[in-house]
Amino acid sequence: MNESVQFDEVISDEHPDLTTLTHVMYALHTASWFSAGVFSVIAMIINTIKRPDLPNDFFRSHFRWQARSFWFTLLWLVLALPLWILVIPGWIAYSGIGLWYLYRFIRGWWCLAERRPMPLPAP
Repeated sequence: MNESVQFDEVISDEHPDLTTLTHVMYALHTASWFSAGVFSVIAMIINTIKRPDLPNDFFRSHFRWQARSFWFTLLWLVLALPLWILVIPGWIAYSGIGLWYLYRFIRGWWCLAERRPMPLPAP
């Protein structure tokens, strides 16, 4: 069952600085492919510091989406690490995880640009 919670709230331009910061964080996560993950760690530090001060559910949904994508990717990378003993399966697993990671951040960034909140798992 893949239910999600959607928000009916209309997003306005009340928080342009936070919108810009969220775009920057998506850019950092997306560019982490070229930094061996360092940019993602920077984005997660910003995410952790800013999360308690978020003004509404729209931004909370995007920050949560980024955090969940980062932590699940890290978990899967660690779990797939033993496959590197056999080389080819490790390469395939890491490529798949990397593509999933890229998909998650491009999807989130696209929704942010369209001013749509990210779906949250139902409680």
